[in-house]
Amino acid sequence: MNGVSGTGSVVGEEWGARAARSRALAVLRVRGRALGLAVLPAAVAVVLYAGGVTGHFTGAGWDTARWVVTVLAVLVLLASAAVALVIARARPAATPTVELAETAAPDLYRLVRDLADRLGVPAPAAIALTPDCDSWLEDRTHRAHRHLHRTSGGDGAPVLVIGSPFLWWMRVGELRAVLAPVVAGTGPAAHPDIAAARRFVRGLDAAVAVPRTPGLDPVRRLGAQGVGQVARVLLRACRGHAAEMERGVAAAGSERAQAVDYGVRIVAQEQVGLAYAGWDRLLTRVALPAWRMGRWPAKLDAGVVSALTELSRRDRLADGFSSRLGERPACDLLEEPGAVDEATSLLAARLFHGGPAAPGPDWAPVEWSQYPEEVVDRKWRTDAARLHQALDGLGVPGTGDSPSSDDAPGPTLTRVMAHLTTARPEAGAGVGASTGAESGTGTETGGEARPGDEHGIDADLDAGRDEHADLDEHDDLTDLNEHDEHDDDPVNPAADALAGALSALVAREEAAREARVAAAAEEAARTEEKGSGTTAPYVVSGPDGPLPLFPLQPPRTGRDLLADHVTAMVCCAAVDTAEAAPGLDWLDGPALLVGGERAADLGPRVLALVEDGDPEPLRVWLRRTGVRPEKPVRLV
Repeated sequence: MNGVSGTGSVVGEEWGARAARSRALAVLRVRGRALGLAVLPAAVAVVLYAGGVTGHFTGAGWDTARWVVTVLAVLVLLASAAVALVIARARPAATPTVELAETAAPDLYRLVRDLADRLGVPAPAAIALTPDCDSWLEDRTHRAHRHLHRTSGGDGAPVLVIGSPFLWWMRVGELRAVLAPVVAGTGPAAHPDIAAARRFVRGLDAAVAVPRTPGLDPVRRLGAQGVGQVARVLLRACRGHAAEMERGVAAAGSERAQAVDYGVRIVAQEQVGLAYAGWDRLLTRVALPAWRMGRWPAKLDAGVVSALTELSRRDRLADGFSSRLGERPACDLLEEPGAVDEATSLLAARLFHGGPAAPGPDWAPVEWSQYPEEVVDRKWRTDAARLHQALDGLGVPGTGDSPSSDDAPGPTLTRVMAHLTTARPEAGAGVGASTGAESGTGTETGGEARPGDEHGIDADLDAGRDEHADLDEHDDLTDLNEHDEHDDDPVNPAADALAGALSALVAREEAAREARVAAAAEEAARTEEKGSGTTAPYVVSGPDGPLPLFPLQPPRTGRDLLADHVTAMVCCAAVDTAEAAPGLDWLDGPALLVGGERAADLGPRVLALVEDGDPEPLRVWLRRTGVRPEKPVRLV
């Protein structure tokens, strides 16, 4: 039984390695053809000169041909030498990582070396962490990478890059099983042909980006564009072979890794998908609001454990996954898990949001226990203050400005709702009158609407909707014609104007923040240049390119901004006038807790006000929760 399994593994591994070597030779043949084309004019010139010496090519015509070909050969050789020099010196892109010295994770290094010995392959030169749910081998033998990545070894072995969420969510056995196919890839990577082909492809890829290097003068940029065009042609010629070579390397590593923890790997792959889902949710719903407030959660990797544990409680498909938490986590392989988690969390903020490289006055870490107060409550009150600032800019009167008004002066929710409310259609005048009497112009319904009477209120609303439906059915054709005529008109012009004002305010604040971040980055760079240059146990490698490299979400529209700000104003009113509190939902981010439970039905009611100018659903919710919209709220 073992013999058959071993033979099959050896055959599959040999097939993958042979396929990878064959494709590597194809890539090198592309390089050889390019070199042949470069020396072809020189070879022709040598033949012409040899013919002249031997007396075969004599005469004025042959002399002219020799001079023309010689000049052409010199020009081609100079251009080829320039292209080769740029390709050789171009800095290949490197993944931004947190690099671990062996002193920071001796147990993890020991696990990887033991795994390499069991697989019979060279051990990786170093280990680095990335804030992503993936693992791979990365070649950092280029001189620029050797300078930046000081933990890399000098034996030419690749660096093992591990997704940091794996260390906190997976157990030690699961991590070893997941890393086995990755570590097995160091065997094929050590083959000279495969290594040479990879270096050639990485050089071409780096040369393509050379024209976009900042600081080039017009002449050098023109030459760089020519080199980039040549590199792009060569890269297109060997792209298919390079892809097949990498598939062969992966197949060989996968076949070799079947001899190590194959059964555990099948179970661990389920954890990979679960970790990816939890990590994506944590970044987009929890971390992104904090980053926008100038705070970065310092324990993102620990937070993914809480998020996935919460998912296992909500989702029956994930039931039982949290029972693994009693086993030894892979983060125990680190000497200081908290410090490494903080470094990867800061790198995640840089990659996905574009934050500074170091903490500062506008970029401070926040612990999960402080998240509701430092992020959620502060975000709501900042957004509410910005909303009222936009209303002041539009000249909207305050609720206490009128002498006949009974509302207290100050920023109130009533002011926002009154500005966004649009007039209802005349066809529903009777219904609108009854609804208005119910919602606030009369005192009878307002006095009867207590927090426990939501069923009666909803029943009245349903009756109103039925009357609206009868009227709409009667006037279908008329409404259709009128809708066609006014299809391009905005549903809520007041909301559009307020959204535009908010967008302008947010843009100005972002520009000011980016200017402060740029100034702080320059100051940090000058300080680092003056430093002693001592090697830390873990080093954060800088991103290649403008930040953020991987934005999580597209820019928000004006209506999205307005809905977020109105929601923040409602939450501030609920916290200040009702029994509500800011909270953190591990899967949905900032949450309003009413009576200890998350208020999940607020979003659609706010959208009805913003999109349609209909305040009634939100008023019903405010009465049910005991929120006083006429009372001023505390702002930042």
